[in-house]
Amino acid sequence: MQDRPRLGYRYDDLSVGMRFRSPGRTITDADLVGFSGLTGDYSELHTSDVYAQSSQFGRRVAHGMLGLAYAHGLMWARTGELRETAVAFLGIDGWRFVGPVFVGDTIFVDYELAELRDSRSRPTQAIATFEVKVVNQDGTLVQQGRKALLVSKVPLDAVAASTTAPAAN
Repeated sequence: MQDRPRLGYRYDDLSVGMRFRSPGRTITDADLVGFSGLTGDYSELHTSDVYAQSSQFGRRVAHGMLGLAYAHGLMWARTGELRETAVAFLGIDGWRFVGPVFVGDTIFVDYELAELRDSRSRPTQAIATFEVKVVNQDGTLVQQGRKALLVSKVPLDAVAASTTAPAAN
């Protein structure tokens, strides 16, 4: 992991091999209930203690997509590490749901900048690809894959606009 994590890496600060770790996020019963309502996925494995106790897991399991969504939020949005350069999330490749995430588990995201290449269509932008591992509080791998992010090589007007105080009237 980075020895000195910081906010606001710019494009020139990025290099292949940089590693990061997100803050943790504990999965709660409210998360499962809320995610079920949001997605319409009321599978008994997520919503019924009786059903889940008789499953191979022995208890309710968080939705795989809930883990993926929280992992995404824990990375760039929560850490702010790429606030100065992130433009858009481009996609996921080879994502795997390796193990269950249970209510009460705390997940962390370990991610490494695996590839950084110029955009073919936008000369002021680049594509940053990250190897991502979601682990629980015991260090057990629960999800993994690659995520691609469009980044800017030049300062973003949106960052400047959101940090500049409005002119006094």
